Amino acid sequence: MPALAMQFRGILRGSNIGKLDVWLDNAQASGIYAIVRFVRTLRQDIAAVRNAITETWSSGQADGQINRLKTLKRSMYGRSNVKLRRARRVPLNR
Repeated sequence: MPALAMQFRGILRGSNIGKLDVWLDNAQASGIYAIVRFVRTLRQDIAAVRNAITETWSSGQADGQINRLKTLKRSMYGRSNVKLRRARRVPLNR
């Protein structure tokens, strides 16, 4: 499974769409439930996946700013208590 994950990461960082089709077939044939389910989900919106590989831009910066704004608004309107805010700041791997 780690090999399949690393291959997929390499495909996302590269720009070769042909490798994606080969990887999808190999991942489907692996028989690993989580990977097969992931492949099924990717195939539902394969056009977006192909665009993510070929396009150089990303909406990650805008999504991060929106997430920060929503977190701030939740905090201001009382939907975020102290326990939740503390959990967000404390790393999981102590």
